[in-house]
Amino acid sequence: MRAVVQRVSQASVEVDGQTVGQIGRGLLVLLGVGQGDTQEDALYLARKIAGLRIFADAEGKMNLALADVGGEVLVVSQFTLYGDTRKGNRPSFVEAAPPNQGKQLYERFCDLLAQQGVHVETGVFQAHMQVHLINDGPVTLWLDTAERLRPRRA
Repeated sequence: MRAVVQRVSQASVEVDGQTVGQIGRGLLVLLGVGQGDTQEDALYLARKIAGLRIFADAEGKMNLALADVGGEVLVVSQFTLYGDTRKGNRPSFVEAAPPNQGKQLYERFCDLLAQQGVHVETGVFQAHMQVHLINDGPVTLWLDTAERLRPRRA
C-alpha cells in the first residue's frame, strides 16, 4: 500500500458538488492499494500513520501524534499512486489492485485507523473527487508498505 500523507489545518472532499468528508486539523491521506497488498499492510500503515509524530510541540518541534493534538484523518482512495510512467507518456496502472480488492483494503485501512482512536472521514471509492486542503507546513510524507521490508541504509 502507498500513502501520501499531508499535515493539514483543514481538508475536505467533494463528489458531484457535495461535501462527503471534511476535517479540521489533522492528516489528509491519499491511499493507493497495489497488487498483492494484504490486511497486514493495512494494519501496518494504520498504526504507522496514527503514530506519526509530525505535529509541533510547545517548542515547535515535530514530537506530537494525532492523538496528542486531537487530530482527524481524511482518507481518499487514489489508485494513481501506482501509476508507472517509466515507459512512454501514458501511465500504466497494472500494479494497482483490482477495484474489488482495492475497495476492501481501503475500507479495512479506514476501520483499522479508527480502531487506533482516530476520527476518520473518507471520500467515495472510485468516484471522481475534488479534494481541498490547506497543507500545514507544508509537511508531506510518502509511505510505502513495501519499503518496510528493505534494510535501511547506514
